[in-house]
Amino acid sequence: MDSQPGLATLARLEATIVQRLGADPAASYVAQLHARGLPVIARKLGEEAVETVIAALSGSREELVGEAADVMFHLIVLLAEKGVPLAEVMAELDRREGVSGLDEKAGRAS
Repeated sequence: MDSQPGLATLARLEATIVQRLGADPAASYVAQLHARGLPVIARKLGEEAVETVIAALSGSREELVGEAADVMFHLIVLLAEKGVPLAEVMAELDRREGVSGLDEKAGRAS
Protein backbone atom coordinates (compact mmCIF):
# COMPACT_ATOMS: atom_id res chain seq x y z
CA MET A 1 0.00 0.00 0.00
CA ASP A 2 0.92 3.64 -0.38
CA SER A 3 2.68 5.60 2.33
CA GLN A 4 -0.35 7.87 2.82
CA PRO A 5 -1.63 7.67 6.42
CA GLY A 6 -5.15 6.48 5.49
CA LEU A 7 -3.85 3.71 3.28
CA ALA A 8 -1.37 2.65 5.94
CA THR A 9 -4.27 2.40 8.40
CA LEU A 10 -6.21 0.19 5.99
CA ALA A 11 -3.14 -1.98 5.38
CA ARG A 12 -2.63 -2.47 9.14
CA LEU A 13 -6.32 -3.22 9.60
CA GLU A 14 -6.26 -5.77 6.80
CA ALA A 15 -3.18 -7.48 8.27
CA THR A 16 -4.83 -7.65 11.69
CA ILE A 17 -8.05 -9.05 10.24
CA VAL A 18 -6.22 -11.71 8.20
CA GLN A 19 -4.23 -12.72 11.30
CA ARG A 20 -7.36 -12.93 13.44
CA LEU A 21 -9.30 -15.13 11.03
CA GLY A 22 -7.50 -18.08 12.58
CA ALA A 23 -7.71 -16.88 16.18
CA ASP A 24 -9.82 -18.34 18.96
CA PRO A 25 -13.43 -17.17 18.45
CA ALA A 26 -13.71 -16.63 22.19
CA ALA A 27 -10.97 -14.01 21.96
CA SER A 28 -11.65 -12.30 18.62
CA TYR A 29 -14.70 -10.75 16.97
CA VAL A 30 -13.15 -11.40 13.54
CA ALA A 31 -12.64 -15.06 14.44
CA GLN A 32 -16.26 -15.24 15.63
CA LEU A 33 -17.47 -13.89 12.30
CA HIS A 34 -15.19 -16.31 10.44
CA ALA A 35 -16.49 -19.24 12.48
CA ARG A 36 -20.08 -18.26 11.68
CA GLY A 37 -19.34 -18.21 7.95
CA LEU A 38 -19.65 -16.09 4.84
CA PRO A 39 -23.44 -15.58 4.95
CA VAL A 40 -23.19 -14.03 8.42
CA ILE A 41 -20.27 -11.83 7.37
CA ALA A 42 -22.14 -10.67 4.26
CA ARG A 43 -25.30 -9.98 6.27
CA LYS A 44 -23.31 -7.98 8.84
CA LEU A 45 -21.77 -5.87 6.06
CA GLY A 46 -25.27 -5.22 4.71
CA GLU A 47 -26.52 -4.19 8.15
CA GLU A 48 -23.63 -1.78 8.56
CA ALA A 49 -24.24 -0.33 5.08
CA VAL A 50 -27.89 0.33 5.96
CA GLU A 51 -26.85 1.95 9.24
CA THR A 52 -24.47 4.16 7.27
CA VAL A 53 -27.25 5.28 4.94
CA ILE A 54 -29.48 6.06 7.93
CA ALA A 55 -26.69 8.04 9.59
CA ALA A 56 -26.11 9.96 6.36
CA LEU A 57 -29.77 10.88 6.12
CA SER A 58 -30.65 11.62 9.71
CA GLY A 59 -27.66 11.26 11.99
CA SER A 60 -24.83 13.47 13.08
CA ARG A 61 -21.48 13.76 11.37
CA GLU A 62 -19.95 11.65 14.16
CA GLU A 63 -22.54 8.91 13.63
CA LEU A 64 -21.80 8.87 9.90
CA VAL A 65 -18.06 8.64 10.52
CA GLY A 66 -18.55 5.76 12.97
CA GLU A 67 -20.89 3.86 10.66
CA ALA A 68 -18.59 4.42 7.67
CA ALA A 69 -15.72 2.96 9.71
CA ASP A 70 -17.92 -0.05 10.55
CA VAL A 71 -18.69 -0.58 6.84
CA MET A 72 -15.02 -0.42 5.90
CA PHE A 73 -14.08 -2.82 8.70
CA HIS A 74 -16.72 -5.37 7.75
CA LEU A 75 -15.92 -5.02 4.03
CA ILE A 76 -12.29 -5.89 4.77
CA VAL A 77 -13.45 -8.87 6.87
CA LEU A 78 -15.56 -10.06 3.91
CA LEU A 79 -12.68 -9.59 1.47
CA ALA A 80 -10.31 -11.48 3.78
CA GLU A 81 -12.84 -14.29 4.18
CA LYS A 82 -12.94 -14.61 0.38
CA GLY A 83 -9.14 -14.34 0.03
CA VAL A 84 -9.32 -11.06 -1.88
CA PRO A 85 -6.53 -8.69 -0.88
CA LEU A 86 -7.45 -5.04 -0.43
CA ALA A 87 -4.65 -4.24 -2.92
CA GLU A 88 -6.73 -5.94 -5.61
CA VAL A 89 -9.67 -3.64 -4.88
CA MET A 90 -7.36 -0.62 -4.84
CA ALA A 91 -5.92 -1.70 -8.21
CA GLU A 92 -9.45 -1.82 -9.62
CA LEU A 93 -10.09 1.69 -8.32
CA ASP A 94 -6.80 2.81 -9.89
CA ARG A 95 -7.90 1.24 -13.18
CA ARG A 96 -11.15 3.20 -13.06
CA GLU A 97 -9.49 6.51 -12.21
CA GLY A 98 -10.07 9.10 -14.90
CA VAL A 99 -12.85 7.06 -16.51
CA SER A 100 -16.32 8.53 -16.47
CA GLY A 101 -18.57 6.59 -14.13
CA LEU A 102 -21.17 6.41 -16.87
CA ASP A 103 -18.62 5.08 -19.38
CA GLU A 104 -17.25 2.56 -16.87
CA LYS A 105 -20.72 1.29 -16.05
CA ALA A 106 -21.66 1.03 -19.75
CA GLY A 107 -18.51 -1.01 -20.40
CA ARG A 108 -19.32 -3.70 -17.85
CA ALA A 109 -20.62 -7.07 -19.01
CA SER A 110 -24.28 -7.39 -18.10
